[in-house]
Amino acid sequence: MGLRRAGRELALKALYRMDIVGDRSLREAQELIAQVPADQRARLFAMELVGGVLAEMDYLDQLLTQVVTNWSLTRLSRIDHNILRLAGFELLRRADIPARATMDEAVELAKRYGDHGSSQFVNGVIDVMAERMGVKHKGDDNLAALKD
Repeated sequence: MGLRRAGRELALKALYRMDIVGDRSLREAQELIAQVPADQRARLFAMELVGGVLAEMDYLDQLLTQVVTNWSLTRLSRIDHNILRLAGFELLRRADIPARATMDEAVELAKRYGDHGSSQFVNGVIDVMAERMGVKHKGDDNLAALKD
């Protein structure tokens, strides 16, 4: 498993636990991430993601509210909600990560940790979200260069 994928999984687990426990402090995230056997680089990436999501959480939830029409955020599963937050943060603030990579990784997280239909739901929401933010093709030229 790649370092970033491992980091995303750790970040998702930390955000989920923070929701369950009701403690949205970085200390809570650090404690969980420190307990899981993982490469230190994956842990650092996870903490970057968690810190970013926590800093942008209100804004990310506002964006999601605009995209998820006829559906309240409280009805989303905690897993799907946090996957969407992670992806939203990456799309908004991580210029080094192509949008397509963010979308693909979010779908993979939904397949692995979500329930039946989560991956299709997450894919659709992130696609609309990226389009509305004007970042749907962020990094496409970098991906093309990698394929050459």
